[in-house]
Amino acid sequence: MPRINADSLAEHRAQQRRALLDAARALLADSSAAPSLAEVGRRTGLARTSLYQYFSSREELLDAVIADVLPRWSERIHAAMDAAPGPGAKVAAYVEVNLALVDEGEHAVVRGLATHARDRMATAGKAMHDEIVRPLLDALGGDEALAEMVQAVVYTASRMLEEGRDRAEVAGHVTTLLGPFYASLDG
Repeated sequence: MPRINADSLAEHRAQQRRALLDAARALLADSSAAPSLAEVGRRTGLARTSLYQYFSSREELLDAVIADVLPRWSERIHAAMDAAPGPGAKVAAYVEVNLALVDEGEHAVVRGLATHARDRMATAGKAMHDEIVRPLLDALGGDEALAEMVQAVVYTASRMLEEGRDRAEVAGHVTTLLGPFYASLDG
């Protein structure tokens, strides 16, 4: 019988599930390929048969990763924007957090999920995008054209990061481009 490394069986199961989700996310970030249950098991040290206690299939595991990743992305953006003092600082926070998430590999996870769980991700991804863009729109007074332009800069900077460009270099270019815009929003 496996050793329980927690105060209760429920806590142990929660820790194991978290480890499995983290392993799947890491594998997606590394290759953008949906991992098999066997790969996740190797990463966590669990036998594949033990994984079935948590997820009945790779699709169920991917659904759980979707349910885990998308709210985390949104929470980080909302927290940073909520802490920013004015519209310009809020937009800057939006851009900075998105680029940090891309640099940390989260976009690769989302891209991998979009490739391998296309139908489920399309619905979840649209809802997440709408939730993430809402505070940007609020900071921009509801101006959808400006939000779309900011998003275009974020997408381009994200692509540069994913191509291996240095984060400080990319962030510097973004600040050069958007810095005066941020200031105009606060002035």
